[in-house]
Amino acid sequence: MTDIIESPALSTQSDAEPAPSTAGQPTAAPPLDSPELREIIAEIAEDARRRRQSGGGRPELALKLIRSHRLGAVRLPIELGGAGYSKRDLYTLIIRLAEADPDVPHILRIHWGFTEDRLRLRGQESDRQWLADIADGVLYGGVSSELTTKTVGTYNYDTTLTVDGDGFRLNGKKFYSTGSLYSDYLRVTASDDSGAQRAALIPADREGVIHADDWDGIGQAQTGSGTTILDNVYVSSDELIRFDSPEDPSRPRGSQPQLILHAIAAGILRAVVADAADLLRTRSRTYVYAAAPNPTEDPQLLEVVGRLSSAAFVAEATVLAAADAQDDAAAYAIANGVVCDHREQHASLLAAKTKVGIEDLALKAAGDLFAVGGASATRSSAHLDRHWRNLRTLFSHNPTPYKARVLGDHAVNGTPIPKAGFF
Repeated sequence: MTDIIESPALSTQSDAEPAPSTAGQPTAAPPLDSPELREIIAEIAEDARRRRQSGGGRPELALKLIRSHRLGAVRLPIELGGAGYSKRDLYTLIIRLAEADPDVPHILRIHWGFTEDRLRLRGQESDRQWLADIADGVLYGGVSSELTTKTVGTYNYDTTLTVDGDGFRLNGKKFYSTGSLYSDYLRVTASDDSGAQRAALIPADREGVIHADDWDGIGQAQTGSGTTILDNVYVSSDELIRFDSPEDPSRPRGSQPQLILHAIAAGILRAVVADAADLLRTRSRTYVYAAAPNPTEDPQLLEVVGRLSSAAFVAEATVLAAADAQDDAAAYAIANGVVCDHREQHASLLAAKTKVGIEDLALKAAGDLFAVGGASATRSSAHLDRHWRNLRTLFSHNPTPYKARVLGDHAVNGTPIPKAGFF
């Protein structure tokens, strides 16, 4: 049954949910290797485990922790209330969060992209309060994709922005609204009266904004990736923001939102390794023809875990190598106020190679996990199928055959990579 929600469901907490243990409201995001951050991630992991055992539910506790500890502001410089994270630091955080609960960093994917844009444009947007709001824990989401669009990634919208007196009215329906259910503000794309593409930034709980919690994917179940309905939503003229077309040479390429998905996959592989090791340590039964009477001493089972551990290492190392290229591109854009196309292309190429390189490795690892536990590991109560389902859902974004074909064409023929935001 679809839930219809007219504002982000973050104000209430069930009696079964533990309250965040850290008292007070921190004034800045925690450093990457701080005990505070380790505690936050441990709380998120425990809440995810509790929700799995009790039948599900949204990661509302995790979002409360993220707001209060300013994890949405980690990329802001320390002097602006952030933690001064590099891109490599950000992806390390994403991997750790994904190991705890892969829905959580996925929810923040658009927010971190919005933050990156504000950092790049802060010299041009000095009259805006966005960076200050991000430092205060405000979360920004976005709704853009429409199921009526036949060619994915194009910028022609059925959603309309029409003139209404001194303002405008938004009408339309968006899908894949990941994170919007939990956000404070939404960046909404639409076509205006002339057919031009526009963008507006509005409160997520404004009258006429309806969050239909109808995402029924096999994985990433609580990311709020379903429908957002815009029913005659009022937009003032000062809520219109710049619309970045892929043809605009000042627009960064889309490597960050791509690599975030792969970082989440790397975090899931960490969880696969942890679950495999736990299965082996707690397994008491074995087969009559096993290589050892004790599963923890069985060389065949230990080999499986060793391969899983290696797969997780390869995925994480590949993501962080691609993150270094994004660091270079982002540092140039922030320092100069314009993007360097060479750096942007290199970052996009590495993000695409990461996807193509780790997909089969990760999906195989999530299947091989069951070789460690035997038939009992397939019980629904073990919840071990979640890893494959979440990975399959993540990798279904921007399908691998298209990415691999572009990479091959680039390597053989020097063909430029697409300018579309999905590359």
